[in-house]
Amino acid sequence: MPPRTSLPPHRRLPLLVTADGDLLDELLRLAAAGGTEVELAADPAAARARWLPAPLVLVGRDQAQACLRARLPRRPRTVLVGRTGELDPAWEVAELLGAEHVATLPAAEPWLVDRFTECGSDRPFGGPARTVAVLGGRGGAGASVFAGALAVTAARARLRTLLVDADPLGGGLDLVLGWEELDGLRWPALTDADGRVDPPALVRALPSRGDLVVLSWDRGDLLALPAQAMAATVDAARRGRDFVVVDVPRQLDDAAVVALQSADQAYLVVPAELRAVAAAARVVAVAAPHCAALGVIVRGPAPGRLKATEVARALGLPLAGTLRPEPALCRGLERGEAPAGAGRGPLAALCRRIVTELTGLPVPGAA
Repeated sequence: MPPRTSLPPHRRLPLLVTADGDLLDELLRLAAAGGTEVELAADPAAARARWLPAPLVLVGRDQAQACLRARLPRRPRTVLVGRTGELDPAWEVAELLGAEHVATLPAAEPWLVDRFTECGSDRPFGGPARTVAVLGGRGGAGASVFAGALAVTAARARLRTLLVDADPLGGGLDLVLGWEELDGLRWPALTDADGRVDPPALVRALPSRGDLVVLSWDRGDLLALPAQAMAATVDAARRGRDFVVVDVPRQLDDAAVVALQSADQAYLVVPAELRAVAAAARVVAVAAPHCAALGVIVRGPAPGRLKATEVARALGLPLAGTLRPEPALCRGLERGEAPAGAGRGPLAALCRRIVTELTGLPVPGAA
């Protein structure tokens, strides 16, 4: 199968990083058996731009040391690949690289075919779940409400959606949706997850309504969220869901970094206020290095008549959208109504556009 050198819209392909022609031929054969195309990079320089967005990265033993020297960021679903006798000491190299698995050929061929099959699954838009990270430019920016609305909108499009609350100080996304009384596991019960999580089991354990499933916090003691638990959860979501939204805290911990690195797209919600823009600039400085793509959503009102384009220019980010004031939304949240649940208003309209852009699927409007 010839490699893909350009991506169709909204499609992420596995990335093979190797200059070993024989190993490449073997991996291309396995990818074809798994029903997916791939992207190729002969070295870390060619891989860098595609390293984080790829749903799966296979690093040949010939490029492992070069990737270490290039300081490519750690990311989930990275595999070190080589032939029998080539990978000693395999796990030492894998640990330094941040690889989750070591695949030795030919013994690992069936396992690799399964991984390629997951990337070429029959989702409505192909490939693993679209994953979106949302964070606020300052406290109270409205990022959690936007994250909730985006997830609600994706579920309205009949996409199997997971909404993940990665902010232990955010108050709980189940409250944003009005789901605090629903039964199901919260983060404290999953913080020990450090390996491969079964997607159907995860979905069954969490609060859900229809196509929307939520992983949030309880009201108990404050706990740190391990990066391994986030990586395992996002990996399961990308395999078992169609659309994933992660609400990320402004002060990044290791789990938040994993979420950002796993996202196909990230959005920074910023009020149209001078101090908010100054605060958001600090968030951009720490978050942007971990994002495959970061855009800004500017929320009104603008008391100083600051324009959305000016906010985007000041932050050096593309303008992904604007939000007008929506008093009915605030009243609805206080009554336990999910944001964008009725499909009406500026927030719902923006979320419909974003979901369509990311998936290529139409989203119904107001019921």
